[in-house]
Amino acid sequence: MTEIAGTVAVVTGGASGIGRALARALAEAGARGVAVADLDGDRAQSVAGELGVPAFGQGCDVADAAALGALIDRAERELGPVGLFCANAGVPGGPDLGEEPDWDAALEVNLRAHVRAAREMVPRWLERGGGHFVATASAAGLVTQVGAAPYAVSKHAAVAFAEWLSVTYGDRGIRVSCLCPMGVDTPMMQSPGTDVVRAAGAVLSPDEVARVTLDAVRADAFLVLPHPEVLEFFRRKAADYERWLAGMRRLQAAVTRA
Repeated sequence: MTEIAGTVAVVTGGASGIGRALARALAEAGARGVAVADLDGDRAQSVAGELGVPAFGQGCDVADAAALGALIDRAERELGPVGLFCANAGVPGGPDLGEEPDWDAALEVNLRAHVRAAREMVPRWLERGGGHFVATASAAGLVTQVGAAPYAVSKHAAVAFAEWLSVTYGDRGIRVSCLCPMGVDTPMMQSPGTDVVRAAGAVLSPDEVARVTLDAVRADAFLVLPHPEVLEFFRRKAADYERWLAGMRRLQAAVTRA
């Protein structure tokens, strides 16, 4: 089991929403130190100041490999060896098929930032004998997202990368958890096209999602489902793909009519 107390953690996308809630939950669980990163460096610093444990906030664009590496180096220099990395930064992407900048942003932040973080952390964790990688994906990565191709595809890819990490390094001390919620009360829920997400199930608070996530980390669980019904959706998809596609097309039609 992964012990959170005494662990140094890095949280990207930590200035608001799930990231802020994760940072606070980690501090409350006894983390030795927390590095809070976000594009909005001022808000990241504000969150770090709330935690009551050794912490710092830093502006960081996770699409920049050098900036991400500098963040991790600072965390290890000022707080200690990083044992838990929460790749939480995310963007919604554009509607429908999206434009090229939508795809670039979604793939850079929702997928390749995870790859960049793993490139930094995996060698260190292999040398030290272990670590834990938390990838914030989405229920859209297990099923799909009606009306938003860049988001759905990039989140599928995030799930696939987390699976690969677990398969490749799980027997070498590196644990992986993949967070796949539906609606969460974050700024992203204010994006256009989220009505279907609200209709699919409860909109949870970020604190609820953080609690479920840390429970999963402690248990070394891979799939983190704050909305338990997502597991049933996933099972239905796997059991009868054609039926699932037909049902999703009906949902798409209903959304379009609305």
